[in-house]
Formats: sequence, structure tokens, C-alpha cells
Amino acid sequence: MVRVPADLDRPDRILVGLTARQLTILAAGGLAAWTLAEVLVPLLGQPAAAILASLVAMAAIGLALGWRDGLPLDRLAVAALRWWRHPRRLVVAPDGIGPTPPWAGSAGPPVAPLAGPIHGLDPTGVIDLGGQGWALVCQATPINLSLRTPAEQQQLVASFARLLHALAGPMQVLVRSDRANLSPLIHPLRAQAAALPDPRLEQAALAHARWLEALAGDREIRRRQLLVTFRQPPSPTPPATALHRQAEQAAGFLAAAGVTLTPLDGDAAAQTLSAAANPERPPWPAGLAPAAAVIGGRTTCP
Repeated sequence: MVRVPADLDRPDRILVGLTARQLTILAAGGLAAWTLAEVLVPLLGQPAAAILASLVAMAAIGLALGWRDGLPLDRLAVAALRWWRHPRRLVVAPDGIGPTPPWAGSAGPPVAPLAGPIHGLDPTGVIDLGGQGWALVCQATPINLSLRTPAEQQQLVASFARLLHALAGPMQVLVRSDRANLSPLIHPLRAQAAALPDPRLEQAALAHARWLEALAGDREIRRRQLLVTFRQPPSPTPPATALHRQAEQAAGFLAAAGVTLTPLDGDAAAQTLSAAANPERPPWPAGLAPAAAVIGGRTTCP
């Protein structure tokens, strides 16, 4: 039996329960406090120098040992400093931002290009992450362990364990929850109710449509989407072949647990990414040309 910690990314403890990062921050803070005290003692005296040096030491202790929202304070401080130095106005500019023309007047706040992690998406659903490699998003069907017997639960967990042991690259499991729109269910019910062969079926369909309308009016209906993402680091191997091979292998292991894993093609991946970036936006039309595609043709004017 091997005990596996719940947090696999937890850094190793080196000395007195502290990590190398914490020890480095404490050592640097102690050295800075001692240097500051040595410099300020001849100028301000020992009490004032000790107070200022103690403030530096306490700041180092807080950065090394403090946590907030599940993150250490030193990382939050670095993120805050990076946010403060970065321009607030971001625009889509793949070719960079040129100089402001003279007729535009004052330049105003600085502008920076909006750089996202996604650099491209091919029709097979492979996402280009630039220097981070490639990714393939798959949609999975969920299962309910609480409705299974203990023996069945052990079999399902064993199937998932075999998948984890067979992984050759990073895999991410994401459960999304967004607002569900019941209109696509309500309108067909009302439109097709009159064509049902029995009046009682028509009444049942209309009653169900009214129940869905009341449910959507009284409560916020949400739906869940289970996504599995496979990543391929930069390598000479074609990314589509390697990623689809990983997805097929994972689908075989999960099929024994009753889970269906379906890779998303280009249109479905674009829909998923658009919904994740802006859940309130209407669905993106399928079949659109990529952003970098050149559309040409002959136009006839009347």
C-alpha cells in the first residue's frame, strides 16, 4: 500500500516543515533586515533601525508563511505587482499595436494586445497552445456512483485507476455548470402537440410544456458538462495523431465503467471554448471559417 497525498502538486518539506521557497524568502528577508539595520544604526540610532528592520523581517515572514484563498502570499504579491504594471486596456491585435497617429490627439491610457492561450484550432478539434503544445477536448457522460452497489463501485473505481496508470501525458477533468435554456424543449412540444394521434397525448405534451415554462420562470435551471482534456507538449510527433490516440485509449478504459468519451471536432470545440469564455453569449454559429482564413470570390452587384 502506498499513501498518495490529496494535493499531488504540494512541494516537498525540507527543513522544520518549510519548503525551499519559504526558506529562500525567510533567508532573503533576514539578510535584508540585517543589512538595513547595519546601515541605519549610524544614521538613526539603534531603536529606530531595529524598528525598521523588524518591519522588513515581519513582511518576509508574512510572505513566506501567509496564505489567502488557497495561495501563498508571495505568489499573490507577484500577481498583484504584475497586474499593476500591465496595461488595463486590452485589444485584439494579432499583428501588434502601432503608434498613435498625430491626428488622434492624446494617447490616453496604455494599450496592450490581448494574448490568450489559444493560437489556433484545426477542424479535427486540436487546439494550438503556442509554446505550451496542443490540447484535445473530449466530452464525457457522467455516472452516478451512489446508485451502484459496493461491488459495482469498486469496479468503476478500478476502471478509472487503470486509466490513470496508463496515462502517457497530462489529462484534465473539468465539470462546467452554466445556465440552461429550456426554450428549445418548450417550442417543439407546443408545435408538435397538435399532430399527436391521441388528444390525451396532446394535453400531456401541453401540460409538460407549461410545467417547463413555470420551472424556468421560478428557478434558475443549470446544466452540467463533463469535459476531459488531453495535452501534448511540443514535440516532432504530429499532435493530432498522438492526442487522438490518447483519447481512444482513455475511451477504451472508461467504456468498462459505462462512460462514453467523445472527442470534439473543430466546431464543437469552438462552441465549448466560446461558452467557457462568455457563458451568457448566444451559441456561436457552426461552420464558420477560421479567423486566419482568406475568403475570396467574385461579387456581382445589381
